[in-house]
Amino acid sequence: MDFTYVRTWAGFVYVAFILDVFAQRIVAWNVASTKAVELVDVPLRMALWQRDREGRPVVPGELIGHADAGSQYTSIAFTDHLVDAGIRPSIGTVADAYDNALMECVIGLYKTECVRTTVFHAGPLRTIGDVEFATAGWVDWYNNRRLHGTLGMMTPVEFERAHYATLNREPHPV
Repeated sequence: MDFTYVRTWAGFVYVAFILDVFAQRIVAWNVASTKAVELVDVPLRMALWQRDREGRPVVPGELIGHADAGSQYTSIAFTDHLVDAGIRPSIGTVADAYDNALMECVIGLYKTECVRTTVFHAGPLRTIGDVEFATAGWVDWYNNRRLHGTLGMMTPVEFERAHYATLNREPHPV
């Protein structure tokens, strides 16, 4: 879990992401005009809903939610929400980007592939709506069409499907 800022003509907006580390899939994201706790709490609720909707609800005690030591992630409201969902919180050390390197990499890709280009939006990002629209397109592309070398040149969605398919194989008669 992490977030970044995006400059628009209307001022800064903030984009938070939740990534499933196993498949490198972005399971939820949120755009907001402030860095309040809701910036990171909304995608947590979305991720829990999405996994439940896919038939893969969070099993209490089996998931670790790792974030940096930002005030949003250390807030009582957010940590209570993690505990209520059965997610073990994990907080990195202050001013250490290395323990959150995967999220920093994804955010770097987001900034390079989405924010700094016009592939997912036409013209400059003027409003929070522009950022939401561009982010939605980029996340869809990242999860469903972008090939990842660390996943054997598969997309995160393909990698995840292949994993669950091997777990749910029907036994074949001998």
